Amino acid sequence: MELSDLDVAESVLDLVGKTPMVQLKRIASSAPCPIIAKIEATNPGGSTKDRVAIAMINAAEKEGLLQPGGTIIEPTSGNTGVGLAIVAAQRGYKCVFVMTDKVSEEKVSLLRAYGSEEVVCPGAVEPDDPNSYYST
Repeated sequence: MELSDLDVAESVLDLVGKTPMVQLKRIASSAPCPIIAKIEATNPGGSTKDRVAIAMINAAEKEGLLQPGGTIIEPTSGNTGVGLAIVAAQRGYKCVFVMTDKVSEEKVSLLRAYGSEEVVCPGAVEPDDPNSYYST
């Protein structure tokens, strides 16, 4: 078998949105039409937020807000952050995520694995505190 015989993506970003679909026959047996589910968990970052991340970065690039080698700063520690970290790693951007100290170590480790940095803010302070997640 040759490499050219395989369906190999050029980049992990080429896999975003190429998620499988499945017809829900048993669950929707009484529905008047077929019900089909798209399994977004098979995106590289494990969620539909990979699509959001690509759209956000594409828009910022198009508008000239994000230049080669630029930095993305985002207040997130969730799936949007994972998606942004994946796209940033592929396109050569730096990512800094602002998050509270309640974020799991597993999530922080995942974001770091994609080369991101984090700014951790105390979660038990008032929103108008200068150290607050909202003020950072």
